[in-house]
Amino acid sequence: MSQIIALTNQKGGVGKSTSAVNLAASLAALDRRVLLVDLDPQGHASMGSGIDKYELDKSVLDVLLGEATANEVIVRNLPVKFDVLPGNGDLTAAEVELLDIDQRQSRLSLALNAVADDYDVVLIDCPPSLNMLTVNALTAADGVLIPLQCEFYALEGLSALLDTVEQIKQSVNPELAISGILRTMYDKRTSLTREVDKQLRDFFGDALLKTTIPRNVKVAEAPSHGLPVTQYARFSRGSQAYRVLAKEMIRRLSL
Repeated sequence: MSQIIALTNQKGGVGKSTSAVNLAASLAALDRRVLLVDLDPQGHASMGSGIDKYELDKSVLDVLLGEATANEVIVRNLPVKFDVLPGNGDLTAAEVELLDIDQRQSRLSLALNAVADDYDVVLIDCPPSLNMLTVNALTAADGVLIPLQCEFYALEGLSALLDTVEQIKQSVNPELAISGILRTMYDKRTSLTREVDKQLRDFFGDALLKTTIPRNVKVAEAPSHGLPVTQYARFSRGSQAYRVLAKEMIRRLSL
């Protein structure tokens, strides 16, 4: 039975899409069957997986609107070794397009039901906002993975996200759980990082993942080559960190 994990944080620039791509690649390298769903209108997860978001005939928006099935839109046999349900700028219309559709917050869940058994894990890259796309992801998900940069404003935005997770849990998805808090762009040499680190440990306890993703130029360069850092620079610190993250997630979620 597959696990569906939504990567979300309404604050942009925290390494969300980067983490989605590299976790997908690292899990695939450990022989897990992985589907990456790109729900972000920026389409960064698609691009980082080697897909030209400007050349898509169909995207995840067509799936949400019932104009195509997930099976018809999923891109397979990619060099990255995992499958992708791609997204692009067309998703900016989703908020309006979904308004008049029945079960609008469950469209993704319904679509994934048909393909979930083909995968061990489905990762959903959410947009950096709490909108109907994010609600669809949280309704479909078993768990939430929250990438978080150790800075002052990160903690402020986190409370709003946790409130949304709790609302979804109470209204439509009672099984939804926090799968982990992932510290990204991590630099333990700075006092701010150490201070935020302590607050996260005090507040989240076991939900805080042991793995941290360091600031690493190879991680930043990899998307421009359409590759995860685990393939672009496999011996870099960033690559090694994502491999460790995949192993931690496998243990944590029994994948």
